[in-house]
Amino acid sequence: MTGSPTEKPASFDLNSDDVAARKRAELKRLFPEVFNEHRIDFDQLRRVMGDWVDEGSERFGLTWPGKAACMKVIQAPATGALRPDRDESVNFDESENVFIEGDNLEVLKLLQQAYFGSIKAIYIDPPYNTGGEFIYPDRYSENLDTYLSYTGQRDAKGRSFSTNTESSGRFHSRWLNMMYPRLYLAKNLLKTNGVIFISIGQEELANLQKVCDEIFGEYNLVTICSRVTKKGGQKGTHFSPCVDYILCYARDIDELAPFREQISQNVIDKVYTKTQEGGKRDGEKYRAMGLYQAMLDARANQRYFIECPDGTLAIPPGPSMPSEQNEGAQIKPQDDDGVWRWTYDRYKIEKEADNIVFVESDKTSLVMPDGKPSKYNINYKIWLEDRLRDGQLPGNILEKFESRHSSVEMKNLDIPFDFAKPVNLIKLLIELSPLEEGDCILDFFAGSASTAHAAIAHSKETGTQVNFLCVQLPEKTKEDSDERKRGFENLAQISRERIRRAIKADGVANAGFRAFTLSESAFSQWEASTEDSENDLLSKLTSHSQNLNDIDAEDLLFEILLKDGFDLTTKIDCKKLVGVDVYSISDGALLICLDRKLTKEVIDELADLAERKDTARVVCLDAGFQGNDQLKANAVQTFKSRLGHGEDGSMFRTV
Repeated sequence: MTGSPTEKPASFDLNSDDVAARKRAELKRLFPEVFNEHRIDFDQLRRVMGDWVDEGSERFGLTWPGKAACMKVIQAPATGALRPDRDESVNFDESENVFIEGDNLEVLKLLQQAYFGSIKAIYIDPPYNTGGEFIYPDRYSENLDTYLSYTGQRDAKGRSFSTNTESSGRFHSRWLNMMYPRLYLAKNLLKTNGVIFISIGQEELANLQKVCDEIFGEYNLVTICSRVTKKGGQKGTHFSPCVDYILCYARDIDELAPFREQISQNVIDKVYTKTQEGGKRDGEKYRAMGLYQAMLDARANQRYFIECPDGTLAIPPGPSMPSEQNEGAQIKPQDDDGVWRWTYDRYKIEKEADNIVFVESDKTSLVMPDGKPSKYNINYKIWLEDRLRDGQLPGNILEKFESRHSSVEMKNLDIPFDFAKPVNLIKLLIELSPLEEGDCILDFFAGSASTAHAAIAHSKETGTQVNFLCVQLPEKTKEDSDERKRGFENLAQISRERIRRAIKADGVANAGFRAFTLSESAFSQWEASTEDSENDLLSKLTSHSQNLNDIDAEDLLFEILLKDGFDLTTKIDCKKLVGVDVYSISDGALLICLDRKLTKEVIDELADLAERKDTARVVCLDAGFQGNDQLKANAVQTFKSRLGHGEDGSMFRTV
């Protein structure tokens, strides 16, 4: 876009021709957040692309103090790193599950490259903003600093997390400024056929829907579910509050598979009461449904005669009759005409398959050619086996997942925690998504780890391995709380312990999780200024070059992996080459050597290994060359000549 913002209107339509319409549709798919009432908001598009634009003229949508600055929060680079914690993990080297302790905004930024477009489902249970809840910073300059101070990784004089109270004057604004960047970044992680579920109370329901309409696109709203939290009770003034809500948005609703849920045993016992006698499906259960139903939409080729066992013809009620009186003769229905569920061709196929039932009855809506009542009802069979395979369409009122169920679950695990979501609720969402073998569900407001527990239970019950990636801030428990009395200092500890006990209780073979903790990056941020003196610059250069000295090799390894686009459960093999550890990532796709004293022999052996594995990339520590520019130049030439990747030897790099 060229020219000043005043030279063009803030938004206009692009429906002038087919090419423009296709481009507009693609833009809408990639950046739904830049559309306002189905028109492109070019100011917002410029913000998304990193070009700052102040709020201008009025437009439709939800606005609040700080909203425009949310794009700065989103675009500010991540400065932290994720450190593996084997002591807190279970089966670290084999597990495909991840639990991260840290500020979820910084973590979501760190996950962008490695997990972009790879998450099938997200479930979050953020603060409902009822007053006094723990709240995250809403300024991009505070997030990591506040977290590091809060967790004791930096001087305690730094900023602290706080609570959000109605007396703050920015009650809704602070909550929205917290949610907007996190949802925006989470959207990037979803697969095109992915879906996000968000639990929320009535306090922020309307605001959250507007925010999600903007970020995901209002056309990607799947539904808003009402979950019955309890039945009865006398809390409240005018109504007893008995529901909360789950907003469901698709990444791209055209790519989202239809939702289906399992048929309950109660429905099976009460509805599928008939048994087939003889034929290919002998002994199978089925239910009979009328081939004509009054609510069916009129279709041009679905009003025709059907011959009954006694030779008479039957047709749905209505004044229009086919001109010929024989089976299959049809007529285009008018407004008052009923129709069959299927076309005549489909009817013949189903009849040959023995899926049609004629039932003699004196109570029927069907008529004969002369308009008199038919002697038959004509039904079709719905087979239980088919329905069990295909499932049924779920309703958006969820009545089987009351809060008391989660209380029982926590008691059974001997975990002191209130207000957890029921495991079966999240299992249902996993099944609806649907998550398949190896798919991952993300929860970046993990709480007590109900999502992780649900993934473990689902994997055991179905035999389909569903992985979880959970993020939880180490929110401190209250001094006089039951959690503190039981030895839990913070919520992240409760989460990890619940996962461990769920694994043990469910007896899932080879289950576990890799634990990580958010910390500062091993690579210091370069912050030189034109006002720095020569001594200041020399001091910064020295500090910048020595910033890796105290970092554990495995910590550094995982930071490099995330930056290179490898996820946190990537397979890692460690090999010894002339006494030096070399990490082979994903069966040799990447080789990493973090030794601080590289030699020509190490470089040659590393090149040999890379050649044997047809490795795409090799990474070494720049500090490993100890200032020996000749050795480094020779390394570049060695990899270039031996492997031939790129004119500039770009397959080899240092960090």
